[in-house]
Amino acid sequence: MLSLLWKDLLVELRTKETLASLFLLGTLLLLVLSFAFDPTNPLRESAAPGVLWVAIIFAGTGAINRSLLRERENDALSGLLLAPIDRGTIFLAKATINFILLWIAECFLVPLFIFFFNLPFLSTIASLAIVVPLTTLGFAAIATLFSAIAIRTRAREIMLPLLMLPLATPLFLAAVEITTALLAGTPLAQVSHWFRLMLAFDVVFLVVGWLTFEYAVAE
Repeated sequence: MLSLLWKDLLVELRTKETLASLFLLGTLLLLVLSFAFDPTNPLRESAAPGVLWVAIIFAGTGAINRSLLRERENDALSGLLLAPIDRGTIFLAKATINFILLWIAECFLVPLFIFFFNLPFLSTIASLAIVVPLTTLGFAAIATLFSAIAIRTRAREIMLPLLMLPLATPLFLAAVEITTALLAGTPLAQVSHWFRLMLAFDVVFLVVGWLTFEYAVAE
């Protein structure tokens, strides 16, 4: 697994395709959506959590779709599947590298989000310190699994969001609810049920992805 992680990390360091697309598309979405709300409108602040997660979802979906598409080129995926390792390990490696790349991009996107919506920096960072990694973990797991299915279709760019987003709705609903509550100063205990939902989602799709990845990549 460490060898696969190192290989993907080296490829990304050389090309920087995934990080560049994540940062550029995420920034563009944040900028456009921030202009959609009048700065004097009190609804602007309440809409901010939804804007953040919409930007991360759509930027991340395109980036994760390319992570396995890169293996598909020159039939590298077939060679990877012939390696004497468990295919569930391949899933965990791909999900981990996707999580790392998403997290790196979010380290730049979250400060931009704070700037565009004129939010207090330190308190917002503290509020997002838990919810962002947990949401990103579940997102990386489910997107990696369904990207393995989508790359074998003709309309692979369209199929991934169509397959993934309906199932990922509980995760992003929990993320928006937790973010909204924490930015409003609500105690963490009052949104603990959303945290439990998020943790359950992460565990379920990590386990499901590990168990079913072999069938997802089968010809």
